[in-house]
Amino acid sequence: MTSTPRPPLPPFTVETARLKVQMAEDAWNSRDPDRCAAAYTEDSWWRNRSEFFQGRDAIRAFLARKWEKELDYRLRKELWAVTDNRISVRFEYEWHDHEGRWWRSHGNEQWEFDERGLMRRREASINDVSIQAADRKFLWER
Repeated sequence: MTSTPRPPLPPFTVETARLKVQMAEDAWNSRDPDRCAAAYTEDSWWRNRSEFFQGRDAIRAFLARKWEKELDYRLRKELWAVTDNRISVRFEYEWHDHEGRWWRSHGNEQWEFDERGLMRRREASINDVSIQAADRKFLWER
């Protein structure tokens, strides 16, 4: 993985933050752990729900596990706030488990970026709600 700059770079404006959020949404919807992990610093620090870990290798491993469990994953992110090198987003995503049960996960993330536009910190709070397949909102093809 390279640590070359990943524009847009901080300090962010509302416009560049929205672009950064869209880029993150696109990467996560690819469900490609390598593509996603490339957006983080080598020593990036994460809190995801009740898990705490650090580093690109741990991020890549986490994402691979996530998408082995969360099948047909579809995500939407929305800019909530921005200042200097920090962005806050709200998100929803839908997925089903191996038993065919559908879920909608709601959450908030706080991101902090280094000067190269790589995310050095991510904190995510997430809640899952059981839904019926007929109640899904995110229906696009992969």
